[in-house]
Amino acid sequence: MTVRVAFLGTPDLAIPALDALTDVAEVALVVTQPDRPAGRSLTPVPPPVKQRAVELGIPVAQPDRSVEVAAALSAHGRFDAAVLVAYGMLIRPEALAVPARGFLNIHFSILPRWRGAAPVQRALMAGDSRVGVSVMVLDEGLDTGPVIATTSTAVGQMETAGSVGWRLATAGAHLMTSVLEPFLAGRVVATPQPAGATTAPKITPGDRPIDWRWPTWRCLAHVRGLAPKPGATAVYSGEPHKILAAVPAGGTAIAGSIAADDGVYVGTGDGRIEILRIQPPGRAEMDAAAWYRGLRSAEPGFETSR
Repeated sequence: MTVRVAFLGTPDLAIPALDALTDVAEVALVVTQPDRPAGRSLTPVPPPVKQRAVELGIPVAQPDRSVEVAAALSAHGRFDAAVLVAYGMLIRPEALAVPARGFLNIHFSILPRWRGAAPVQRALMAGDSRVGVSVMVLDEGLDTGPVIATTSTAVGQMETAGSVGWRLATAGAHLMTSVLEPFLAGRVVATPQPAGATTAPKITPGDRPIDWRWPTWRCLAHVRGLAPKPGATAVYSGEPHKILAAVPAGGTAIAGSIAADDGVYVGTGDGRIEILRIQPPGRAEMDAAAWYRGLRSAEPGFETSR
């Protein structure tokens, strides 16, 4: 018997799961966020998941409010389950009750670590050496449901939140397809999460500045955790610049001071880092050496406080 599911997701990172799900189930409905204005013309643009659903010929619903999700699901018949990946809207109890076996959520962390909207960014910003994906049964809490399966992977020294996110999106898609049928058949049991949860709130503008008095590892982790978007920031000449790529460097320097030799170096609380890519305000991303050549100060430096 064919499994009939609904899929809820919005960004690019949800597409691998949608594609994988179509191989093992009938995806009878995709629920995603409404089209949003974008660009200078503010023309409404459909979210990536909607674009992919249209390509696959799957019906799409775009509720404006969380209270409308249950009705959107109910209007499309009976579902064995719903699968959610980065949907971006609260799932209310009445919606949770619509699918026969509830909702399964692909969450990009090793639960209970990093519950919340930005698990990959927060993990890298904290310097975690391993990250992962959990498939859990969605409940009314914030990523608090019991876990069916988890997989983890090491973080490369040069990886960013962007590259790690795509790896986890692929891993999560495979994990979901491997557990969906056994879960629906009652052959796997969801396990309550242990104590020791940490939270991963949405990244805000206040999270982005680098404090150059931090130790080197933390400055680098901050850059990697916020790359490529929205980007860690450093204030030069009163204006925030995005620091998009950096590597460790030897030696020491005054925190925030900028110097160039065979690269562009910035002092930290206990050493130096080398900046590779930077984006000045109102300009395109560029090589740090090219940016440095345009500086007019004899002793350039970034502001040290956040």
